[in-house]
Amino acid sequence: MGREPFSSRISGWGNSPVVDARLIRSEDLESITEHACLTRGLGRSYGDASLPAQSDQLVAVTTLADRLLSFDARSGTLRAEAGVTLRQLNRLFLPRGWFTPVTPGTQDVTLGGMVAADVHGKNHHRAGSFGQYVTRLGLRVADGRVVECSTQQHPDLFSATIGGMGLTGHILEVEFSLEQIPSPWIWSESVRVPDIGSLLSELLEAARSWPYTVAWVDCLARGTAAGRGIVIKGRWATADEAPPRPPRSRRRFTVPFAMPSALLARRAVRLFNAVYYGKHGRKTRRRIVHPYTFFYPLDAIGRWNLLYGRRGFTQHQCVLPHADDHGPVRRFMQCVATQAVGAYLGVIKDFGDEGRGTLSFPRRGFSLALDIPIRPGRTEAVVNRLNEQVIAEGGRIYLAKDAFTRDEQFRLMEPRLDDWQRIRKEWDPDGRIRSALSARVLGDMP
Repeated sequence: MGREPFSSRISGWGNSPVVDARLIRSEDLESITEHACLTRGLGRSYGDASLPAQSDQLVAVTTLADRLLSFDARSGTLRAEAGVTLRQLNRLFLPRGWFTPVTPGTQDVTLGGMVAADVHGKNHHRAGSFGQYVTRLGLRVADGRVVECSTQQHPDLFSATIGGMGLTGHILEVEFSLEQIPSPWIWSESVRVPDIGSLLSELLEAARSWPYTVAWVDCLARGTAAGRGIVIKGRWATADEAPPRPPRSRRRFTVPFAMPSALLARRAVRLFNAVYYGKHGRKTRRRIVHPYTFFYPLDAIGRWNLLYGRRGFTQHQCVLPHADDHGPVRRFMQCVATQAVGAYLGVIKDFGDEGRGTLSFPRRGFSLALDIPIRPGRTEAVVNRLNEQVIAEGGRIYLAKDAFTRDEQFRLMEPRLDDWQRIRKEWDPDGRIRSALSARVLGDMP
């Protein structure tokens, strides 16, 4: 039996916007989604994707529906309820030699959220996004039916749900494949690079031989140092290379309250970036690394989003096409440098081919993720300007991180949108499943 709805103030991970919501939580996810407009996991999408369009609309929370339903140790196929978290899976399967073939930058995300956002990781150039490994989904669709979908059953619904931001139906169960790994440790190599051209070239070169690559970029460096950063590469350590004991869970420091905005003043962040860049040194670093340190560095700080203060932050994540001269990324970074609200944390990844999700974010090119503190009256203008540059370069943005993009801008980025909307309308002609994001970006009526 489902619990009674309760009222709560909720937000995404960016802590903006904050809304009043009616939530319902139960182990019986199928029952509580019957009258819900949306499902929400841990709320780790940064903007308003997991928020209701109106405060009186019911949101079903999936976190109590966290059972593992079946596992085939021969094929690695796992079926689980949508509320199972990646942290749970790592705790159970990593010591046993299994890992998700694609992992985002946090463990604190549910399987339902991983499907809805079609998450990607440091190995997209090699492995694609998470949806590539999903074989079946259990959904409650808008008319109340519970259906199974896959590449054979309702394939349009299956593809539209992967990366569909939870708007095609309530995800109840997920079946996907884990991969076997030689050890639970990572062999990592990192190198410091002096500018954006060197950084992008190093990423492309690393992709030839390394399954995991990512780059930290100093968004506040100027002149010849603009775009300097550190390129990090990794692979699973072999049994001979790995320490004899499995990695232990790391204790976390938890941010106790929202930090003062002065902590993130441009001067303070520029100093931090200079120290971080300089501390690496000129030599290539090679070492065995704890998997959580490699994949989830920010998870070591509980509630790290509070570092951005009471106003919160947004992340602008886009993907821009490859070019021989790296022109799209260079011009975008120049655009970032001219904005009044600085981008304080920058991460660049190399993306491979587009995935199977009708509206999935990744495509071949470079992904740039920039954390931007929210400043009233200024941040929206910054995001609009960055989006204009993305449109001009033929790129697109990631809805799971977005809080400010306008509907007309998103439509210009997304030639696939009409096809996805057609599939969605077939399964939900009255628009019963919707969110604050879909009202803002897709024109849904609240």
